Amino acid sequence: MIDSLNIDFSGDLNILTGETGAGKSILLGAIGLIIGQRADSSVLRDKSIKCTAEGIFDIQNYGLKGFFEENELDFENVSILRREITPQGKSRAFINDTPVNVKVLYDLGMKLIDIHSQHQNLDLNEKGYQLRIVDLVAGNSEILAGYKSGYKRYISLLEKLSQLLELAEQSRKDLDYYEFQFKQLYDAKLTENEQAELEGLLEKLTHAEEIKSVFGQVYQHLSEDELSVLFRLKENLNSVGKLRSVLPEAEQIFNRLESVYIELKDIATESSVLEDRTANDPEKIEQINQRLDLIYSLQQKHRVATNAELLAIQSDFQAKVQLVSSYDQEIESLRQEIVNQKAILSDLAGKISGRRKAVASSIGNKVIDVLRNVGIPNAAFQVRFVELTEFSPTGLDEVNFMFSANKNQELQEIGKIASGGEMSRLMLAIKTLITDARSLPTIIFDEIDTGVSGEVAVKMGLILEQMSSTVQVLNITHLPQIAAKGNHHYKVYKFDQDNQTFTSIKKLTDQERIEEIAQMLSGENYSATAMETAKELLQ
Repeated sequence: MIDSLNIDFSGDLNILTGETGAGKSILLGAIGLIIGQRADSSVLRDKSIKCTAEGIFDIQNYGLKGFFEENELDFENVSILRREITPQGKSRAFINDTPVNVKVLYDLGMKLIDIHSQHQNLDLNEKGYQLRIVDLVAGNSEILAGYKSGYKRYISLLEKLSQLLELAEQSRKDLDYYEFQFKQLYDAKLTENEQAELEGLLEKLTHAEEIKSVFGQVYQHLSEDELSVLFRLKENLNSVGKLRSVLPEAEQIFNRLESVYIELKDIATESSVLEDRTANDPEKIEQINQRLDLIYSLQQKHRVATNAELLAIQSDFQAKVQLVSSYDQEIESLRQEIVNQKAILSDLAGKISGRRKAVASSIGNKVIDVLRNVGIPNAAFQVRFVELTEFSPTGLDEVNFMFSANKNQELQEIGKIASGGEMSRLMLAIKTLITDARSLPTIIFDEIDTGVSGEVAVKMGLILEQMSSTVQVLNITHLPQIAAKGNHHYKVYKFDQDNQTFTSIKKLTDQERIEEIAQMLSGENYSATAMETAKELLQ
């Protein structure tokens, strides 16, 4: 367990040693937390308090300002990554004290630290990993970013076209239905207030005889004969009119009688007009009934109650009919857009492919040179390309790393031929490509020396030493030949306190370093000879 630990690694080759089980994996786990790897509350020693892991990185020379801008973070030449795990197992991540999603922390962490562990040798079999190495050496990060953005748009356009074609196909299947429904409503020539007008007219026509009889009788009673109301009223008007000069009240009565006479005369005239205008028209009644039957049947069919609703449905069907023809135009426009985007992608993919192929031979030469230095004198290595017929997220190339360890042995894919020891050395050779490209500040090796010993270990140590001239290297090792090549040596160890076992780490002094390497050479009870050998290795 680690209770609390602060450590400052140097910028060159840092060696970490310690007995099996001393806790080196805990240290790597803490670094993993810092760069966004998965974590839960099982990492907590004391379940009642949170765990904090923090790393400070000098990132000024690694072109990361764009990443910070893209994620709306403040860029600092020396940046701090922090991860907190709560007792409940919840994780919080921070970059320069700004809370971030763990995915953002992970994306930045992958640009800062490359952790190589034994199981990562399997990555070397993955074509995606192999292609990333080639792109790293070719310096394709910027052009690849442009390509990936274009590819994302290309895929989005294809998906949009697929959806549009599906919609258009479905619409074409429904077109006959839409056209029939629209035509039926259109041919009906509906108007919004027609129904109410027709229903009113029908009511009038079906009561024509009654209307004619009533208003004829009104006219007759008001003005047709000598006993009519208007005739008698006219006589009374004349009589009262003669009294106006002798009786003041007669004037008022006269005026009122005159007003009634005028009103009744107007009623008689209007009644006569209504009687004349009203006719019994069975044919017209039949026409109106047929028209209303059509309206009622359309309303019932479409489950509405008014012509206004029918007109809205008619408009909707018309829009659907027009939409089918608009799909064709939109599809054609989209296809042209895809052609244009494809041309852009093709140009970028061609440039990316050219840059990859341009560095293929130098990659092969570098890997072969490293492999020969670490005990595979007849190594052959080649980067082979397969041209893809369709765009992929990384271009139009697939990469195969081909390898053989022996003379006159046919080159084959790495996973089919390399042994465990060869894979470790191959991975070391590949990592030298990463450090040569200076693509990230730190690389960590967890027992890269598995399966090697003797002179090969010495040469492997020299390679690690060379790598540390361009990047910070942390190397966990069990081999004294490699440990002796470090600029700084740290020992991971255990100690007991208060009935608990803790893990810690310390930087060794020169004397402590001699003793540690002597112990690595011959065990805990090392001899004077082991001490001398340790001194020789360090020199």
